[in-house]
Amino acid sequence: MNPIEKYNQRAIKINSLLCVGLDADFEKLPEKFKSLGGSMAQFEFNKYIIEETHEYAAAFKPNVAFYEARGVEGMEALKKTMDYLQEKYPDIFTILDAKRADIGNTNNGYVTAIFDWLGFDAMTVHPYLGSEALEPFLARKDKCTIVLVKTSNKGSGELQDLILEGSETLWQYVAKKVSGEWNKNNNLMIVVGGTYPEELAKARAITGEMTFLVPGIGAQGGEVSKIISNGKNSAGLGLIINSARGIIFADNPKEEAKKLRDEINQYR
Repeated sequence: MNPIEKYNQRAIKINSLLCVGLDADFEKLPEKFKSLGGSMAQFEFNKYIIEETHEYAAAFKPNVAFYEARGVEGMEALKKTMDYLQEKYPDIFTILDAKRADIGNTNNGYVTAIFDWLGFDAMTVHPYLGSEALEPFLARKDKCTIVLVKTSNKGSGELQDLILEGSETLWQYVAKKVSGEWNKNNNLMIVVGGTYPEELAKARAITGEMTFLVPGIGAQGGEVSKIISNGKNSAGLGLIINSARGIIFADNPKEEAKKLRDEINQYR
């Protein structure tokens, strides 16, 4: 199955575009999980979040930084989390927010580690080294590569909004490259931050039906209504709307996931 079709099937099946970010920051874990220590602290917390939210989640997305920061124990927790998801919820789309990029030979190692050992369906990458360097990712027809285009952070415009020719920005040029000549295997998505709704609309015009990973709602201030109206494709899909802190550290993660799923659907 094409990896993007896996996401679409899950989104349609449960009527949800919600991605739950498994950003298990050890310092923010409830004491009952933190006290477990070792790899079990983050893993048991993730398992709790998965069980609370899976019925509303079209995707789960850990950010690798929270696991790498704890060394072997953190990476064991991430591996256990993925093994759990593959065993219990294999139809849920999985993304590792890793933002990898290097020369092609080094990227082979990232491909093996993230796609094969950990088993993720998708990972995020930087485009700055060009398609030649990214070829090990692009060539994996069975996996999805999500290219950073317009990120949600306040300082993203320092480089991404640079004007090239006429009124075209650097991020728009990258969006055209990714959706056109780079996407020969139809296995690419792009990142467009929900904090920039006008750019979402422009990205949709540039890329057609392509799927966007959209961070930036909740704590960063992105508005769901504008994200949907500016970002959805003609099928009412084309978006993976990520929320992490607002769900996983809530008193009732299940209720928060349901509330956000329902809000998203209200505008679809």
